Amino acid sequence: MKQLHILILFLVSTISFSQEKKTEIFIIGNIHDSVANYNPKILLTILENIKPDIILHEVDSEGMREYETDANFKGNEIRASNLYLKKNSKTLRFPFDFEGRNKYRRDRGMVPTDNLTIKLIDSLYNDKKLTKEQIKIYETFNNITGDLMKIAELSPENFNNKKTDSIAELRQNFQYQQLLKITNERPEFSKNYIVKPNKENISYKDGFKLMSDFWDLRNKTMAKNIYDISVKYPNKKIVVLTGFLHRYYLIKELRKLNNGSYTIKEFYEP
Repeated sequence: MKQLHILILFLVSTISFSQEKKTEIFIIGNIHDSVANYNPKILLTILENIKPDIILHEVDSEGMREYETDANFKGNEIRASNLYLKKNSKTLRFPFDFEGRNKYRRDRGMVPTDNLTIKLIDSLYNDKKLTKEQIKIYETFNNITGDLMKIAELSPENFNNKKTDSIAELRQNFQYQQLLKITNERPEFSKNYIVKPNKENISYKDGFKLMSDFWDLRNKTMAKNIYDISVKYPNKKIVVLTGFLHRYYLIKELRKLNNGSYTIKEFYEP
């Protein structure tokens, strides 16, 4: 009986130890530029409360090198990260974005057709050339965007929660799925084009469709990169610094990839 009691205690302590050691991943949605309600000092306080072993930045390897060598970067994430590392020099930092993101988009003509497409839709809207259905799509897109902009004026807890994630997901669905109904139906988006770096032409319609597809590819790649780092560095606290519009997608994908080796937490959870 005494041996059984000792065995039970051993098993309980082993289970407790493994639970304590499970990797914790904090997906922190950010506003990239410093504003009154969200700035490097606020983010630094969040990092100091979490005490991460690893900080992941929404850049590729080239961007990470620039982050680490260029003192002129003014984004919230890198400034707060640099301040945290001054006091916690053993903290690891890695990029987790789609490798060669910017060149990939430029070479394929996704940039600048993405912004030019939105501007053309807006112009057609203001000139009252859209159909009723197209007007409804574009107005809904703008209204949801406006709702998120208001939320972004609040404290970071307000743009780091399930409710805001659901609004962000709806907004991104409108940008990368619903707006395609306008670009696919109207001839203006096939007639207007840009010249890619290889001197080939690409229409606004085709470039915007590529960017829509890239939204999924990029987020799935980022989630896989986060997962791979969690496997390589087990039993750590990992902070992921990303734009808050990516949060819902990364959390969904990480939950799919999770084999029980990590938990996903909010920075304000005890």
